[in-house]
Amino acid sequence: MEKLVVGILAHVDAGKTTLSEGILYLTGKIRKLGRVDHKDAYLDTYNLERERGITIFSKQAEFELGNRGITLLDTPGHVDFSAEMERTLQVLDYAILVINGADGVQGHTMTLWRLLARYQIPTFLFINKMDQDGTDKEKLLAELKKRLSDNCVDFTWGKSDLQSQFLEDISVCDEELLEKYLETEKISTSDIRKVIKERKLFPCFFGSALKMTGVEEFLHGLEKYCETPTYPSEFGAKVFKIVRDDQGNRLSYMKITGGTLK
Repeated sequence: MEKLVVGILAHVDAGKTTLSEGILYLTGKIRKLGRVDHKDAYLDTYNLERERGITIFSKQAEFELGNRGITLLDTPGHVDFSAEMERTLQVLDYAILVINGADGVQGHTMTLWRLLARYQIPTFLFINKMDQDGTDKEKLLAELKKRLSDNCVDFTWGKSDLQSQFLEDISVCDEELLEKYLETEKISTSDIRKVIKERKLFPCFFGSALKMTGVEEFLHGLEKYCETPTYPSEFGAKVFKIVRDDQGNRLSYMKITGGTLK
């Protein structure tokens, strides 16, 4: 089975853990949706996290999406624990950046965006809390284009009457792709995957994780537009986290980047 490591990042209170719960529920990893405010979220395992309603330590969950095994790394959103978040970036194949639709692009969101650029991680955006009063999809998309990248494209248009507009928005992200589109008026899925992988295109999905709106569509997009990396046969690994178990034994979390480890 193909493997992908996907990290989920956000400014605090954007709904990152709630989106993680929705993803794990829809992929069959958990049978019941937990909530941060109910203190029963699957990935908030430490008492302090449940008491304060924030993620402090990066944690992982594994689930299957199509023919791939996905390791989801949930990272702290609070700026006080950003070092813990940054350690996980070196092992990500893709990132999910969650943005609060009610507040738009916040200060820490910009920090996360710069870090994702530094580590050259392909990024999908989920604009959350769109069920709240005053959220405006067009204004938010304009803000994303202005503050993050012109190449933030609304991927919820893909199933609507605006299909041609959707393809045009994608084509202008890359010169080679634009020429291809002008000639054929078509863009293949593999072309879209390529420009996402090269960080020339940032797919945006709008919804509400708490109400499970748009989460399924987001998962379909993730499954369709991610590209599985190829690794060399020589052994290689990156350690991204060291913890102690209940007996005090040291545990090293690592991503294997080549070969095998028995």
